[in-house]
Amino acid sequence: MSYRKGLMVLCVAVLCSPGLYAQSASSGRLLSVDEMFRLADENSKSIQTYSTAREAADQALQAAKAQRLPDVSASLSVSYLGDGRLWDRDFSNGTNIPMPHFGNNFALEAQQVIYAGGAVNSSIALAELGQQMAGLDAQKNRQEIRFLLIGYYLNIYKLGNQRQVLQKNLELAEQVIRNMEARRNQGTALKNDITRYELQRETLKLQLAQVEDARRIMNHQLVTTLHLPAGTEIIPDTTLLSSDVPALAESDWQQMALQSNLALQQSGLSVEMGKQKVKLERSELLPKVALVAAEHLDGPITIEVPVLDNNFNYCYVGVGVKYNISSLFKNNKKLKQARLNARKAQEEHELAAEQVENAVQAGYVNFLTSFTDLHTQEKSVQLADENYRVTSNRYDNDLALLTDMLDAGNMKLSADLALVNARINVVYNYYKMRYITHTL
Repeated sequence: MSYRKGLMVLCVAVLCSPGLYAQSASSGRLLSVDEMFRLADENSKSIQTYSTAREAADQALQAAKAQRLPDVSASLSVSYLGDGRLWDRDFSNGTNIPMPHFGNNFALEAQQVIYAGGAVNSSIALAELGQQMAGLDAQKNRQEIRFLLIGYYLNIYKLGNQRQVLQKNLELAEQVIRNMEARRNQGTALKNDITRYELQRETLKLQLAQVEDARRIMNHQLVTTLHLPAGTEIIPDTTLLSSDVPALAESDWQQMALQSNLALQQSGLSVEMGKQKVKLERSELLPKVALVAAEHLDGPITIEVPVLDNNFNYCYVGVGVKYNISSLFKNNKKLKQARLNARKAQEEHELAAEQVENAVQAGYVNFLTSFTDLHTQEKSVQLADENYRVTSNRYDNDLALLTDMLDAGNMKLSADLALVNARINVVYNYYKMRYITHTL
């Protein structure tokens, strides 16, 4: 009976160990979800890239506002003037006209647009919308990175539990093989029985290696995204599964999506940008009015014959009007195109609202299904515990075989693992709902 007692102790130690994954991790970095999000905000290259794009959009807005400032230009030139020649109208009687050989020109001009058909204001409005769009792009990328990290994080948790279960099953298989070898030496077991468990052991080793590789890949991807030191082993926070998940109705999630979904906000901005582009194209059909002022200093005065070797200074202030007549037959096509693009943006906004509504509904149904799965797995654990208790009593009274005991143990281990995975799925679906509504 000594091998039976040893096996029973091992089974009890495995099946009664709380926190399959958390208790096994003796080294590594314990990481909570909030800390993971904080590290991503600080270190993620993707988030930093979008932050740079947002800064570029800020500068684009400043450049657009600068169009309201006056245009000021200055020019200075010096030149060498050759002698002139004077003819009659039939190019006879040519006469050489001596000229001063040094020429100079200085001009200072300023222009302030006072009316451009709304082009300047539309350009500024477009830049402001572009700035908002860049901000939404950055927020959307931040949500995507966080949801990606949640996937890595929970997969590491799930694979850790699978590793723990496989390791304990492998230990049980090794113990059974040793016991069967002892019984074979006593003549009470067959070689075929041992072969059966050796095959099970090799299968468990392969599964364990596959789980280890998958977990190592997930861990590396999470560590790389967070820019933690190479080789860091992430240990998920087990209190995550015990935290309360808010019980919200579908209508609440739909309302959150309408208020916070970034895709909806972006499509709404696209509608506004389309309207501003229509105004910008329409402005090309209107005249441009500007205040102008200039100061000139020229010499010599070549419009006189003989040439006057003097500097001539003059200035003026006035109002300039400019109208591009060709816009009447050229720009109307662009204006029509802009209006069609604006209508397309409005239709895309309505389509985005439908897609978000469908995504929230589908996500909410899956969320409810995860609770159903959790309740089912809780019942399965109760049944597995009851089956293990009954089989253990029968085994103690020699009314059950060793294989019955092992099968009952495997059922309990599988039920415990499925329960933890079901809890993880509830947490995952909750974070998925927050991702859909962009409230991560």
